[in-house]
Amino acid sequence: MSVIPHEIEAYQVQHLPIVKAYADKIGLVEVINQLVPTEMMVDPGTLVLGLVLDTLSGRSPLYRLEAFFAQQDTALLLGQALPAQAFTDDTVGRVLDLLYEVGTMKLFTACAVRADQVFGLDKRSVHFDTTSVSVYGEYLPPEDQQEQEVPFTITHGYSKDKRPDLKQFVLSTLCVDRAVPLWGKPEDGNASDKTVNNTLLSDIATFLAQHGVAPGAYIYVADAALVTEANLAALGDTRFITRLPATYNECERIIAEAVAHKTWDDLGVIAHTKPTQHRPATSYKAYEGAVTLYGTPYRAVVLHSSAQDKRRQKRLERESQTSYSTVQTAARTAEQQEYFCRADAEAAAAKLRTMSAAYHLIDVAVEERPLYGRGRPSSHKPRAVQAMRYRLKTSIRAHTERMARMEEEAGCFVLLTNVPTTGDLAHSAGDILTVYKDQHGTEQNYGFLKDPVIVNSLFLKKPERIEALGLVLLLALLIWRLMERAMRTYVDTTSTPLTGWDKKATERPTSFMMVTKFAGVLVLKLGHHRQLARPLSVVQQQYLTALDVSPACFTDFTSG
Repeated sequence: MSVIPHEIEAYQVQHLPIVKAYADKIGLVEVINQLVPTEMMVDPGTLVLGLVLDTLSGRSPLYRLEAFFAQQDTALLLGQALPAQAFTDDTVGRVLDLLYEVGTMKLFTACAVRADQVFGLDKRSVHFDTTSVSVYGEYLPPEDQQEQEVPFTITHGYSKDKRPDLKQFVLSTLCVDRAVPLWGKPEDGNASDKTVNNTLLSDIATFLAQHGVAPGAYIYVADAALVTEANLAALGDTRFITRLPATYNECERIIAEAVAHKTWDDLGVIAHTKPTQHRPATSYKAYEGAVTLYGTPYRAVVLHSSAQDKRRQKRLERESQTSYSTVQTAARTAEQQEYFCRADAEAAAAKLRTMSAAYHLIDVAVEERPLYGRGRPSSHKPRAVQAMRYRLKTSIRAHTERMARMEEEAGCFVLLTNVPTTGDLAHSAGDILTVYKDQHGTEQNYGFLKDPVIVNSLFLKKPERIEALGLVLLLALLIWRLMERAMRTYVDTTSTPLTGWDKKATERPTSFMMVTKFAGVLVLKLGHHRQLARPLSVVQQQYLTALDVSPACFTDFTSG
């Protein structure tokens, strides 16, 4: 039995050398070091890289960072051999303070610009969205607010986490090309999406100019919170796509117009993924119209989805049930009433027929009810009718035409835009829908940023450090999305799918999917020499090719 020399060290590096390779591609360490002056023994860029690696390792950033690097090959992952003691909480806290002092927006923008230069991101449409991040702790405001300003207020607000008991802050991001973040900023915990939109709109042109995007050369995409009088005025000539809120009368009107005209344009299935048994394909049809908001006309694209809005369908079902119950109650009450003359009965029937119900009609007939004298009837002659009474007989039927129309309307939503139909930035109805559907990628980013495995419960002493930690999370998200973008670009350009879940080919590989493929990668180190404990599999090599990363990244820290 052979004995392994004790000088050999083994490290389960998993996918982290790939993360390091992408950090090198965008010059993460160099950019941070250029902008953050320090006399610390370990440069801030390397410490930030360590935080990003820890974030993308599946652990929570900042917590137990020293213990994390005690089990890592720091020379391979950080480019220099560092003791685990370099990552104490005090050291990391000082770095977070430095990041805040220099400016988290300045630092992230510099890294995003480098990423844009390297990868050539598509910035024809930019997607904006916000989410709330819950925190534990009191986070009381400074006693003297004028002397000590805080970057944002941690307070109670509308919780998208469904945790109204916790204080929170709001995180806003601006993403391009496959949900790659170019901008991110924490806001007050009670900040409104409408207000944040308005603030960003005044600076977006200047911000995008840093990425070489000229005014009028991009489309701003946001959710329905964009639609306010102030925001629409602030947009000016900026091209935009958003969803028209159902609370606007114009939304109801244009949907009713589309359903009534029945001149739909069939768009077919617009999806990046193939349908499955549990997730059938959704087909769309479109109707072009116009709406006027605050005195200004806009292009309105009414979309009907075969996967109808479940919330609206449930509301329609409730309204239909209410309609039936209302008619049924009125019918039962009317049937119990007895009339002494037909004229009165006919008048009551006519009134009941005009009863207003949303989705049901009531049919009414007058029935005669003869009254006979007392005693046993004779077998030789008919019973004598002493008097005649009248009652109503009702039947309820669905208003099928109206129900069908309302069901069709329930499957509709409206996209509001000023994007033209001709010219350089022209978009058809299908193009408008495709661009808006990419908003889902921005929303998925929040699932990443708030994943308890990654973020855990934010519990830092100061809002300044939370903002700095937010920078680390955004940098991690930037690298995560760049890796995903690279893999999908490879699949699109080469028509070569990668191996996904359950060994099935996929045309939509994800970064998380990639992480699982490298879960068992083990590096052996003897002195300065490193080698893999077992050769990379065919699937792992395919992923490295798609990522444009050399296999040497697992054994040579100078390789990218």
